[in-house]
Parts: sequence; structure tokens; C-alpha cells
Amino acid sequence: MSTKVLFITPPFTQLNTPYPATAYIKGFLNTIQVPSRQADLGIEVILRLFSKKGLNQVFEIAGEKVEELSENSARILRMKASYLQTIGTVIDFLQDKNPTLAYHISEGNFLPEASRFEQLDDLEWAFGTLGVRDKARYLATLYLEDIGDLITEAVDPHFGFSRYAERLGMSAKTFDEMDEALNQPLSLIDSMLLELLEEKIQTFQPESVAFSVPFPGNLYGALKCGQYLQQNHPIINIWMGGGYPNTELRSLKEPRVFDYIDFITLDDGEAPIQLLLDYLDGKRLLNELKRTFVRIDGEVKFLNNSAVKDLPQREVGTPDYSDLKLREYLSVIEVANPMHRLWSDGRWNKLTLAHGCYWGKCTFCDISLDYIGRYEPINASILCDRIEEIMAQTGTNGFHFVDEAAPPALMRDLAIEILRRGLVVVWWTNIRFESSFTADLCRLLRASGCIAVSGGLEVASDRLLALIKKGVTVAQVAQVTNHFTQSGIMVHAYLMYGYPTQTAQETIDSMEMVRQLFEAGVLQSGFWHRFAMTAHSPVGLDPKAFGVKRTDLGEGAFANNELDFEDPVGVDHALFSEGLRKSLFNYMHGVGFDIPLKEWFDIKIPQTTIPKNYIEKQVQGEDFPAFKDQNRIIWIGAQPELMEAEEGFCELIFSGKKEDFAVELPIELGEWVCWLLAKVSYEQPLNTLKPIREHYETELGDFEQMLESEVWEILREHGLLVF
Repeated sequence: MSTKVLFITPPFTQLNTPYPATAYIKGFLNTIQVPSRQADLGIEVILRLFSKKGLNQVFEIAGEKVEELSENSARILRMKASYLQTIGTVIDFLQDKNPTLAYHISEGNFLPEASRFEQLDDLEWAFGTLGVRDKARYLATLYLEDIGDLITEAVDPHFGFSRYAERLGMSAKTFDEMDEALNQPLSLIDSMLLELLEEKIQTFQPESVAFSVPFPGNLYGALKCGQYLQQNHPIINIWMGGGYPNTELRSLKEPRVFDYIDFITLDDGEAPIQLLLDYLDGKRLLNELKRTFVRIDGEVKFLNNSAVKDLPQREVGTPDYSDLKLREYLSVIEVANPMHRLWSDGRWNKLTLAHGCYWGKCTFCDISLDYIGRYEPINASILCDRIEEIMAQTGTNGFHFVDEAAPPALMRDLAIEILRRGLVVVWWTNIRFESSFTADLCRLLRASGCIAVSGGLEVASDRLLALIKKGVTVAQVAQVTNHFTQSGIMVHAYLMYGYPTQTAQETIDSMEMVRQLFEAGVLQSGFWHRFAMTAHSPVGLDPKAFGVKRTDLGEGAFANNELDFEDPVGVDHALFSEGLRKSLFNYMHGVGFDIPLKEWFDIKIPQTTIPKNYIEKQVQGEDFPAFKDQNRIIWIGAQPELMEAEEGFCELIFSGKKEDFAVELPIELGEWVCWLLAKVSYEQPLNTLKPIREHYETELGDFEQMLESEVWEILREHGLLVF
């Protein structure tokens, strides 16, 4: 039976989990009864390459170039027998199919070792008392990276575990280099990719093949597959969409792209794909397509039927992960840090809480584009329905909500709905470090299964945060990260350097702020990004307003996104890259806080102007929040049992997960506490504090005295939350 559409993610994205775009679109097509299938050729190519047969082919190619190899690659080649003996069991281990191999690997005498293992001096302080399996996965990851180094040097310079020929797609204003690469003889990886593609074509017999291209490193693979289909299956329609065309190809004029692809869609795929399917079925005219590039009479045309609106998020369906080989992904540990490893360790079901970003003001961000600029949340009930569907389908309960910035109110409602339904969910997401994340809201999120958040601190300088329009201050970030950390939620910060008009002093001061955040224990992970000016951000749209000048030569015919610019401040930000990276790696593992900042750099840097205990003061000096009538109140614990005690008193017995505790109270107060906890239980509609205050004052007296009492403090400690 033929398939209407085969969705493909080309090499390479992540080893541990599928990129979700194809699952999203397949879920939508399910709602309109269009049969589709999907495949992640990235993980399938990796598994074919990192097999005994695949490695044999790698070693054969490398053996023909033995005199040209570096000493490291020559050593790997000499250990060929050891690699061939171990590769199958190591892959099984990283797929959690062979867990007992951990003991063999962690002993240190099982895996062949090349240059990646030189960092093993750091193993003990990096891992501490982490278990045998984690240590073994870290060693197995180094082993794969050693083989990857050989592949890059001797077999295919375009290879990378999470990207393929990425350089060819990054800010490529002209298509010439990509076109030339696509017409070179097939590499080993090309051959494996096309063999797997042909297998899918034979199995599914699709009418159309649609490539999701989220990153520059997926573009070459998509076009290589398109080239193969044009030559060998010309009847199949070939489409492309995803993050890369959405950002880089919005001004596409290059007709040669359509030697490989028939249609390119932008932004949300649901409406454009529905119209495209109608067109291919003869139900619509070509000019009725929406946000779609085509080649007509040798010229690129952008067709945009604005009469057809995008679908509301409640109607796009639940992502469908069927067809994807979920048990074959590899859980690797590239960095031992418990928060940082979430991106590569474990398989996460991907979902979004809302379309777009509720903030939508950051000046470095592509807020002019639909996928960020158009904010549309989904309600918590629909989200939980989707969570339950995906858990039933995949058999796993881990979720990564991939929002630009998850809305705090929706996170709150989702957490309550998860508790009400009694779901066991583990989840993490991206946020803004805004003051809405009070200590109690963070405790609620943790109770629902939230284990981590990542957020943009960007440049830890109040002047630059204001210029970025981040809407936060460094002090606020310190307090919010403390709220998350104290509740048991790990925190990752995205960090930025090289923003327009940023001085060397501000870079060093920002670095000192980051050092103090880690030293205070309120930040567990981070990553420094070099600022890039993009065409669709406020900075890119109006550089003069930010004190810089564009120096590039205007739009190219192919990709247009990253822009060259000149900053009159004149700082060479590249000089800071290695020092920022190296210091952060140490801070993430709890060491290096006492090393002077200048020791991380090979250049002379200014002294920091930040007081040594600045972050500690912000965390400790936070004002205790006042209770107001409009605050929400919720009890996330179990209902207590009221037992009679001596005359006029009662005992409330609370059964926690770890132990019971009892509180002896006057009977009237005990009965009121029972009423309160039943009234504001997470199983009930969310209450504000006002009716609680009014009820107390009617029954017992001054509510302010209650708020200052030991009873209130005990209830707060055990799960009475106000936010």
C-alpha cells in the first residue's frame, strides 16, 4: 500500500532522541485522515556507520591513506581489531540493551583509547560518586568520538555527530559551494544514506517525500536525498521545510535549489502542507499554495495564499512518534554535569506549551518571524491529553517542552493538571528568569515532575540586559535561580558575549557574575554563545539603533540570515572565547572558583568591577513576599487525618512519603485547617487567598496572626503554597 507522504529527518541532529518536527506534522495529518510515515535517517546512518561492517569500511578507506594520517588516526587504525570487537556491544550498551557491560567499560581496560581519553585525568572530580553506568557511558562516548575523529580526517571531512556538512549550509549567500559538493563522487556516508533512503522508498512507496531541515547541518543530507530521488524516482514529489528554510531561505532566489527539491514551505507546516496535498491531488491551483517556494519558468516564485489561515494550536493534533525507532537511540554523556547532559542523555518526548514567545521583545532574537512573534498558548487540559497519548504510544514519560520561553502561568496550570490526573511525568523546559517564578511556584513545578529549566541570562550586565530588552536584571536572575535550585530543579543559563557595544570590561564583569552564580550554587550549567546578528532580529533590522554598522554586501540569492557588522567599540571578542569556555567548564564541575579571572586567558584583561559577594547578597537579601488577597493558594500534600486528643484539642496526622508528622491544635483551629486544606487541595479549582482570609476572620479572628503563626509556617513547609 502506498503512503501519501514520507517525512524524513536527514543526517544529523541528536543521537539520543528524534527531532520532533516530523512527529508534529504526522500528528496533524492524522487529524485529517492523510496516511503518512516518518524516518530519522540521522540515527539510522549512525547505526549503520558505527557497526562492525561500517567500521570495516571506514578502516579500509583509512588504510589506503595511512601515510597521510595524523598520529592519532594512525593509532586508531592500528587498533582496528579492538574497535571491531567492541563496537557492537558498546552500541548495545548505549541503547540500554546491554547494561551489564558497564562494569567491563568502567574498569578502563576494555575500550581502545585514543586522544579523546586524554581528558581522563579529570574523570574523578567530574563524576564524583556517580554510578558505574554513568561513568561507562561517558567512556563509551569518548570512544565514539575517537572513531568520529578518524572518520572526519580520513573518510568524510563533513562528518559530525549532530551535523553533516554544516559549514556548507551556514550563511551560504551563494549556492555554488553546496551545488559543487552535491555533485562530487559519493562518500561512504552518502552511500549509506542513499541505501537507507532507497529501503524506505521500497517499503513505503510514497507519493511525496518531505524533508525536515532544522539546522544547517541537515541541509546537505536533504539535498543529497532529493538529488537521488530526482534521478531514480522522478515521479515522487519532494518537499522541504523546517527551521533552516524558515530563517535562512526567506528571500530565496536561487533556481538551482529546485534541481533537488520541488517545494519549500515556511513557518508552521500544517496549512501549507494541507494546501500542497490538495494541489497535488488536483483539488487546487498552484497559485493557491501558502508560504511555498516553487520554480516556475526557471524563476523562483513565493506563493502565499493569505486567505487560508493557520490552524489554531488546539487543532493541530498530538505529535505521533510511530515509525521512529525509539529504542535504538544512543544515550551518551558528553559532559558529566547533571544538567548539561540532559541534551544528550535519555530519550525525551518533545512538546510545546505554546506557539511563539509570550515575551517577544529580545533584540537579538528573530521576533519578526511567525514561529516566535505569534504567541498562542494551549490550555493545560489539552496539553495533558497529549502527554497521556504520547506516554501510551512511546512507553516513556520524559518530556522536553521546546518552547522559546514557557509561560509561567501555563507552567503552573500544567503542573496542577499533572497532579490532578495523578500522572508520573519527568519534564524540563526553557524559561525567562522572571520574578513570576517565586519559591512556591518552583515547589509546585517540582512536585509535578519538573527537574530542570534552561533560560537566557545572556550578558550578565544590567546595561546590556536593558539594551537586549530581556526584562530582567542580574539580581533578579540570582533570586529566581535560587528559587529553582532550592526546590530541587536544576538550572542552565544561556550566556552571550560580543553583543553590540559590549566592552571588554563588561565581558569580564559578566564572567565574574557567572562565576559567583555557580559558586553560590544557584546555577548548575551554562554555555557561552558568541553573538550573531541575524536578519530577522531587531538588531539586524535596524543596526544603527544599536550603535553598529552592517558590513556585508547585502542579500545573496540563496541563504540570508547571519549578518556581518562593525562595532565602533572595537573589541576583538574572539580573544575571550577560550577563556570563557574553559572557566565555565570548571565552574560547572564545582572547581576553579578561586582561580583569578586573568588566569583563564592568554591576553591581558581588565580587573572585574563586581564586588566579590554581589550574588550572595542578592540571594540572601531578597525580601520575604507579602501575602495579598489576589495570591493563589494551593495544598499539594495529602489530606490530614483529624484525631481527638485531650479535651478541647485535636491531633492532625499528616502522612508524607518519607514519614508521618502530627500537629496538636485547639479543635476549632484543627477543623479549620482541615477545611482549608480540602478547600485549596490541588484537586479543587485554584483559589485566591481572599476567601480564605474572609472565612478565617468569620470563624476564628485576625488572619494576620494566623499568617505569622507556627501552624502556618508548618503548613507552608509541608506543601501549602502561595504565589
